[in-house]
Amino acid sequence: MSDLQARAAAIRLAVFDIDGVMTDGRLYLGPDGAEFKSMHIRDGLGLKRLQAVDITPAAISGRPSRAVEDRLLDLGLQYIYMDTEDKLAAFEGLLDDLGLDPAQAAVMGDDLPDLPLMQRAGLALAVPDAVPEVRDAADWVSAAAGGAGAVREACELLIAARSGRDASA
Repeated sequence: MSDLQARAAAIRLAVFDIDGVMTDGRLYLGPDGAEFKSMHIRDGLGLKRLQAVDITPAAISGRPSRAVEDRLLDLGLQYIYMDTEDKLAAFEGLLDDLGLDPAQAAVMGDDLPDLPLMQRAGLALAVPDAVPEVRDAADWVSAAAGGAGAVREACELLIAARSGRDASA
């Protein structure tokens, strides 16, 4: 078993950034300040599949979005932190609430505010279009871009490791 597989097998919490990871990072602006974002349907199934193997999915975002929050609630996520200025504090609080060690957490990010969480987590994941510092800090980088199935790939990696399979096989 590779080091990546061993670390992934220990994961009990998977934390995802939203903008740039669950979405493509673009904001579509409408009249009266309305914002629109798109999310990949396959990522949603990946999040549900994580829950089925007792890995808790969570989202920590620096921006508010009622529509995204509603989508994540529909998918069964219990831990959703929106408009979060200090992502690391939210992450540490979540670990405390769940009684988990950082080695039991994976974090997937794309930009500098995600870096402290990734550096603290047992497994750092990134999207290929992440800023260089984030890609360099990642233990694993998805093939798909943010908002285009990257979250599903990360979920499948964790699910495979949990079941003792090699996700690349």
